[in-house]
Amino acid sequence: MNANNFRLPARRLATVAAATALAAGPASLAHATEDQGRASAVVLRTGLNVSLLNKSVNVPLEVALNEVQAPQSAEQTALTAKLDGVDGGKPFTVLGAEVAEAKATVTEGRAEASTTLAHAKLHVPGLPLLSLIEVEQVTSKATCVAGEKPVATANLLGSVTALGKKVTLTPSGPVEVKVPAVGEVTLALSQTETTTRTAAATALELKVSVNPLDLNVAEVEGTVTLAKATCEAPEEQATTPASPTPASNVKPQGAQAEEGLAETGGSSTTPYLAGGALALLAAGAGAVALARRGKS
Repeated sequence: MNANNFRLPARRLATVAAATALAAGPASLAHATEDQGRASAVVLRTGLNVSLLNKSVNVPLEVALNEVQAPQSAEQTALTAKLDGVDGGKPFTVLGAEVAEAKATVTEGRAEASTTLAHAKLHVPGLPLLSLIEVEQVTSKATCVAGEKPVATANLLGSVTALGKKVTLTPSGPVEVKVPAVGEVTLALSQTETTTRTAAATALELKVSVNPLDLNVAEVEGTVTLAKATCEAPEEQATTPASPTPASNVKPQGAQAEEGLAETGGSSTTPYLAGGALALLAAGAGAVALARRGKS
């Protein structure tokens, strides 16, 4: 006896359910794996090497002021450090400023970092009275927005003095300042760099080489970075989720079969063919009865 419903085996139902979940999967997982972007800022970072007079000991001076990563901000205005073997191990001021701010934020679709440094004096071991550099104000900013070109800007506002000499900086190239019996400083102004998703801005980059011959310090060499901001844009979000791929005309177990699927093992025209056959049988039976009556 033929059943009225087309029943799908349980194993086939499980396969269809898995196929539907996989079809919808990428859209539902896209938000969980999305890159949210990055941002960082630092007011001062040093990478200096301090040699003592006997040249047998090198002491690194690697410090940072207001170095933050999103979502953070800092406003400390002074940085001190101390080095063993230098000035009896007493602390000395590396940087002092009236304003020293660093901010880094990441919001939906946007990453941004910025720094501001104003009325600042930078010192290195061996030069307690002479500033390595003095600046009135420098700023940097990096902005990265999803789907847009990143932007990096760095500005020098006011005068700059290096090793006691007033310096005129231009974007055309680095400027060298040399002082006999003291040392030299090379200053690079407003360096910016962008890619399709990242941006970086540095207000001042210093290459330092001083030999003060004081406080038991022979040489101080390395780099100093002032006011640096970086960012990386978040990935763009998909505007429309992917539509799940429907299973090919498959009904859950126990549901009524749709048109086009076998109800009794034949096609959807089976009921009409059955009705026609019954009519023909009735007509044939009538003809046989009339023939028998004629003979009698």
